[in-house]
Amino acid sequence: MEIGKLKASDLEKLIFKNIKHKRSEILTDPKIGGDCAVLDFGDKVAYISSDPITGATEELGKLAVNINCNDIATAGIEPVGLMLTILAPEGTKAEEIERVVSDAHAECEKLNVSIMGGHTEITKVVNRMVVSVTAIGIGKKEDYTKRGKVEPGDCLILTKGAGIEGTGIIAYEKSEEIRKNLGEQTLKEAKNMLDKISVVREGIIASPYVKGMHDVTEGGILGAIWEVSEFYGLGSEIYREKIEIADCTRAICDHFNINPLKLISSGSMLLTADPLKGSKIVEILKSEGIESQIIGKFIKDNSKSIISGNFVEEISEPESDELYRVV
Repeated sequence: MEIGKLKASDLEKLIFKNIKHKRSEILTDPKIGGDCAVLDFGDKVAYISSDPITGATEELGKLAVNINCNDIATAGIEPVGLMLTILAPEGTKAEEIERVVSDAHAECEKLNVSIMGGHTEITKVVNRMVVSVTAIGIGKKEDYTKRGKVEPGDCLILTKGAGIEGTGIIAYEKSEEIRKNLGEQTLKEAKNMLDKISVVREGIIASPYVKGMHDVTEGGILGAIWEVSEFYGLGSEIYREKIEIADCTRAICDHFNINPLKLISSGSMLLTADPLKGSKIVEILKSEGIESQIIGKFIKDNSKSIISGNFVEEISEPESDELYRVV
């Protein structure tokens, strides 16, 4: 099997079909494109999400906190707490573990999130440090149930742009190569991309106006579009020229011969909205300092395509992220 998260078809065959027992308090089933599990607590619901960091060796605490809090933000609420697990290989220094926790705590302070507990151990099972987080948020049950139905013609809005997280990770992992070939300024700009990986603000700001939200992770923009299309049982048309790609992302992707639209992009949120509200949402986000673009729409049939001029290309099921071709 390929490096990276399992393909959707493998998830269906190997994971989902073997999960059969469900308690009445659980409101959601595991599903392609779903970001959180939802638990019923009377007039409130709890949103829970879990993800590890396996594609990086630097900025582990920052990445682990943000990618999990981003999942909670797709529900339009603030994350409140998280559990932090660190699995470190033999030979790990005490200060390396302390740095991960310190970095994680700094991100939690920015987001007003508490580290509630977790687990830390040194183990022969891993050959480099793996950090995993489970995040939780609390919302009103009425907000969970009132989202509008996603329909053909609804627009897709992308915040920020493509390849945000992947650009930052590659900059840290391949810093000398980038400095030598692309220059110090490109390296600096690329590393700074990791300061943009939170989507908590845009999730909360956009929530009253959208029908759904999905954060962009492994598989990049095209992977996220494929996933939300599957989630809603619709097709999609995307316009390539509408997708923002930062200069440093473009330079790094050209250098390593990878596709920025298939590069992991925590920091980007994919919003689904009534087409009559699309421009308003873009304006509201801009007034809060968050750039976004309407990049396409849902269609009735199940085809998924990206259009560039007169060229139409199918968006296929996401495979191993472009990041793993570099790091």
